[in-house]
Amino acid sequence: MSDCKTAFITGINGQDGSYLTELLLDKGYKVVGLVRRLSVPESQTSRLEEAGVYPHERLFLEYGDLTDMSCLVRILNKYQPDEIYNLAAQSHVRVSFDAPQFTTDTIAIGTLNLLESMKEVCPNARMYQAGSSEMFGNSIDADGFQRETTPMLPVSPYGCAKLYAHNLCRTYRESYDMFISNGILFNHESPRRGGNFVTNKIVKGALDIYENKTGSLALGNLNATRDWGYSRDYVYAMWLMLQHEKADDFVCSTGKSHTVGDVVNYVFKRLDLCPDQHITIDPRYFRPNELDDLKGDCSKLKETFGWEPHVGLEDMLDEMIACEKRRRSIS
Repeated sequence: MSDCKTAFITGINGQDGSYLTELLLDKGYKVVGLVRRLSVPESQTSRLEEAGVYPHERLFLEYGDLTDMSCLVRILNKYQPDEIYNLAAQSHVRVSFDAPQFTTDTIAIGTLNLLESMKEVCPNARMYQAGSSEMFGNSIDADGFQRETTPMLPVSPYGCAKLYAHNLCRTYRESYDMFISNGILFNHESPRRGGNFVTNKIVKGALDIYENKTGSLALGNLNATRDWGYSRDYVYAMWLMLQHEKADDFVCSTGKSHTVGDVVNYVFKRLDLCPDQHITIDPRYFRPNELDDLKGDCSKLKETFGWEPHVGLEDMLDEMIACEKRRRSIS
């Protein structure tokens, strides 16, 4: 036990946090997770329980919040982690327009609190910062891709907060010689994705129609295109970034983009449903400032680590449908 690495994960019960916890425990790590206290405690560890990693003798959960620097100092002092993965955030882009201050506090100021705590308590630890393709906004290179060198012009409070955190991490890396790598991850999904994110919303909504629980599914912009990958593939890339000889910034993506409408058509077809009979467009789900197209070039990540995405969009959607069917006991 004394020879194993210790990792500290903020946002451990999120989609990525649960997959990352699985990966690190499999590699022999001691894992410490930051958990926000909720009024419904049963939901605080739901994804970790679904993953089969909670409880676990090498998994330790600590209550706290990124906006409370005192708790971060306490936890880092207690565990002295070798690696830190900052995944916590108000992560819904549309909601960030409704709660811009909360989004900024958790992402921007929260990251600053973590960096300052790390600098004072465990400056030799290695940190991964969860950046986002939303930082690019509608800025696209001439070949239609976004990469590490593409100008970043976010179009949402979420994207702005993520860009602030991204630049903070680069500044601390260069100013204090700290090992901090920025992952610029494009959209990634899984059966553990929250139900208010569009891919899982489509899967759950289609199955509600399949079971005759409702007759329609309301969505927003069906023409928006995204580069969708698989969460389990992407958390492996996070881990690789912290095993590298030097800290750097890396885009993680599939290099393929699809519209929201493509996802709708595929999921409904798999359930023998006609989307034209059930899909309605609701203006509430449009963003005040739309992000039209995302497609990432992850050549740097591939060339540095030999990383490849293993699960494509259709296989991922099939897994999401199958998992949701099992939850509902649908044959």
